[in-house]
Order: sequence, then C-alpha cells, then structure tokens
Amino acid sequence: MPYLLQVDFPFPGPWGDELSSALRGLAESIANEPELIWKIWTENQADGEAGGIYLFSTQAAAEAYLAMHRQRLREFGIATVNGKIFQVNQTLSLIDRAPLGV
Repeated sequence: MPYLLQVDFPFPGPWGDELSSALRGLAESIANEPELIWKIWTENQADGEAGGIYLFSTQAAAEAYLAMHRQRLREFGIATVNGKIFQVNQTLSLIDRAPLGV
C-alpha cells in the first residue's frame, strides 16, 4: 500500500523558473530517495508557502524522509515544517485516475 506525504512550510522565494534553476540538484537528489515513487513540487507565492506531495511505497520510508527533510529545511533556515502522512486508498484513487505508479 502506498503512503502519501504532504509537506508545506513558509517560503520567501524564489518562485517558478528561478526556483527550478536553484533547486535542480536537490530535485535530482530527491529522485534517488529510497522507496520514493514520485514527488510533486508545490508553490503558493501569494501566501509565501512551498512544499511537496510525495508518494512512497512504505510508511517507514515516508516517515524517514519527513524526519530527514525537516532537518534539511532547518539547515536552510526554515523552522516551521508541516508534514502529514496518509495511507492511500488505491481502489478509490485509481477510479479517479490517480497516478499511483504502483
């Protein structure tokens, strides 16, 4: 059963293409995280927030990533990191075309 990790945090920017250029190396690193199926990067410039939605193959991998990511963001100067882990209901999600990749 896959597990979805939702993360958001206050973020002053950069945004869009500038963010993509600045964090390409980080994105490539995240792509190699154990048991990561995919990540969607999120930005809300109007509210000054960023984050991501991740799909992991196990709860343990999602929990380990969240702990590591919170520490990494603290090192970037971001003190408040919200993170939630959810079990994915595959049956209903597939009806609604979720890209589960499982």
